[in-house]
Amino acid sequence: MEKSGSVDSLGSKRSSSRQPSVDSLSRDHSELKMICFQQAIRDSDKEELQLLPNETVQDMAQDVTYFCPFTGALRGTVTVTNYRLFFKSMDRDSTFMLDLPLGVVSRVERIGNASSRDVSYGLVCKDVRNLRFAHKQMEDTLRKSIFEVLMKFAFPVSNGLQIFAFEYGQVFPENGWKVYDALSEYKRQGIPNESWRITKVNDHYELCDTYPSTLAVPVNIPDEELKRVAAFRAKGRIPVLSWIHPESQATVTRCSQPMVGVNGKRSKEDEKYLQAIMDANAQSHKLFIFDARPSVNAAANKMKGGGYESEDAYQNAELVFLDIHNIHVMRESLRKLKEVVYPNIEDSHWLSNLESTHWLEHIKLILAGALRIADKVESGKTSVVVHCSDGWDRTAQLTSLSMLMLDGYYRTIRGFEVLLEKEWLSFGHRFQLRIGHGDKNHTDADRSPVFIQFIDCVWQLTRQFPAAFEFNEYFLVTILDHLYSCLFGTFLCNSEQQRLKEEIPKRTVSLWSYINSQLEDFTNPLYVNYSNHVLFPAVSLRHLELWVGYYIRWNPRMRPQEPIHQRYKELLAKRAELQKRVDELQREVANRSASSASERPGSPTRSITPVQTFV
Repeated sequence: MEKSGSVDSLGSKRSSSRQPSVDSLSRDHSELKMICFQQAIRDSDKEELQLLPNETVQDMAQDVTYFCPFTGALRGTVTVTNYRLFFKSMDRDSTFMLDLPLGVVSRVERIGNASSRDVSYGLVCKDVRNLRFAHKQMEDTLRKSIFEVLMKFAFPVSNGLQIFAFEYGQVFPENGWKVYDALSEYKRQGIPNESWRITKVNDHYELCDTYPSTLAVPVNIPDEELKRVAAFRAKGRIPVLSWIHPESQATVTRCSQPMVGVNGKRSKEDEKYLQAIMDANAQSHKLFIFDARPSVNAAANKMKGGGYESEDAYQNAELVFLDIHNIHVMRESLRKLKEVVYPNIEDSHWLSNLESTHWLEHIKLILAGALRIADKVESGKTSVVVHCSDGWDRTAQLTSLSMLMLDGYYRTIRGFEVLLEKEWLSFGHRFQLRIGHGDKNHTDADRSPVFIQFIDCVWQLTRQFPAAFEFNEYFLVTILDHLYSCLFGTFLCNSEQQRLKEEIPKRTVSLWSYINSQLEDFTNPLYVNYSNHVLFPAVSLRHLELWVGYYIRWNPRMRPQEPIHQRYKELLAKRAELQKRVDELQREVANRSASSASERPGSPTRSITPVQTFV
């Protein structure tokens, strides 16, 4: 992290930002440099590298130049550990530092020709930044450059090493691996009931190796039929319960595409299964199937053996395409966004450049799809089936966002952790492939910002409903930072089965252990617990914003001078103080009322309306 910006290591803080303004974009270079150095002075107590448990220094180099895009060239020292790159520059005025977890690095490029006395390296990062360093050629030709050492530890998987999460041994007061228990979450939803049961058919991941071991299915479909349904669904990902409405019993179920192919193959078992999902909801005699893909893409999948449900084959079912594009389109959109926001923002063409990335259009389509699902379940009291192609990318976005709109529990800190563990981790979103943890193959076609888009959508919801979420922006940014950092085991591997095989819960620390041990940092002081309220966000483009606090946070022009999360903590403390005083006053009034009633028997006792305070 740049001390003109924020911190990527534990114990560090990160601030949110405002949207670009003409005033902020017009500051001259000297003012920007002063902002950076003033921030560095405030962080002077952290100017020495503080090693984490089992973090070891691998190499150090003096007289290295960091070409900061905001302050210019800075000379200093680079330290590479098995977890991070740490740069510290001292000049006459102040200290400048950059603290970068190596898991954030996507690729390392050597810049310039081999005959030059200076060796330059460019670091392309997964969190938008591009960093550049230079140092003198080594006199000892046998000694590796510090950036060759960096490449070894930035890409441990490609070099036969362990990811640092397996080394990190910090102990926290809470064990984050216990946050989610599938049976407990289904019980919270009232499952099992007369219509839905818990099946053990996937206990050993034999039915579907990318699904969790615990599944909820219609009560009248035996396990043998589930196996035949799995044969008709891509990757064996049968329709299973994600969420059930506590009153109407309308459900959100998820799966992968049916394998109909060009000949329109049918499966009686699959048709019966979807009928059972519809029948489990007595409030409606219709089933909506939401296919996340554009209809053209879904039709093209028939050539590969896939496809979509025919309304002729599935009686009383209506098929809706949501027009959300695939992982390759999203990867290209994020690449364009990076070019627009880092390092410099072209003020005169800001809106047109942002529009050309199509990023907010994609966010809109995802939110609009989730809203349609939530509306059908809540207002239409209709059960829905959600899928894309394989059911682990766009499907996860849609089910988790619709559940976030429908169920206030998921809008709490722990509830959101449960939501991620359930809909993303246990149901097999391929985090390892989409992020590329420790892998130097940065051109891998499997990489895509699917989860980043989901968190962006959540942030959009928090902007529209600022009192509906227990967590703050810093919570969301922290999740994304540790999506890349490889400090925790939470986002490692591609499925529940893989995580158990690698003994991730035994050998690594959960991100939730860290977060739940300091909840005050991540709590929204404006939160009001309206657990039964359903959120219906506005999803037109004019109501959406670029998430400056994440994508442009490295630019000192875009940050407030004081960290907002610190003000959050102060507000929380003030609210607790005021609430304590309110409780005391209520007790005093209650005691006086009781005394008056005892002194005047026969006189009615006046009821006291509880006082609710909002900050």
